[in-house]
Amino acid sequence: MYKLISKSDHCHGKVLDIVSLPFETRQRGRFKAATVTGKEVGVFLTRGEVLREGDYLTSECGENFLVKAEPEQLSQAKAADWLTFAKACYHLGNRHTPLQVGEMWVRFQPDHVLEQMVELLGLTVSTVHAGFDPENGAYAQGLGGHSHGHDHGHSHSHEHAHHEHEHA
Repeated sequence: MYKLISKSDHCHGKVLDIVSLPFETRQRGRFKAATVTGKEVGVFLTRGEVLREGDYLTSECGENFLVKAEPEQLSQAKAADWLTFAKACYHLGNRHTPLQVGEMWVRFQPDHVLEQMVELLGLTVSTVHAGFDPENGAYAQGLGGHSHGHDHGHSHSHEHAHHEHEHA
């Protein structure tokens, strides 16, 4: 078994094989899988790293493996105009839903509540079988070449103090 211990968005040498994985698996840092040619691999990455379509994994012995988004069943919502599309993206994003965004379409994992919501906004929903490679998000590692830590447990005490003075 190949022990894959690091990831990169570019290859350092020849690619030995391809690892095709569904989104759910690509979110985990430790798992076992098989390559498209049947080689067994064990992935050991830092917790919180999400594998993206086109990433490369390198083994302890220096072998490179290309990551592909395995085709899976997805909901695809298409809009007829940009305003409707923007509103749908806003409402889906407000629900912290992983989204893959294209030109006038958005894909997400099947969810009848979300499908109904975007239909009510005026989009047409269909089922597609495709690789799911959602957006990383504004605070994701690697966006723009560097990361910004964002701790949702932070305090806004200065804002609360400001509002208290307004009401006093």
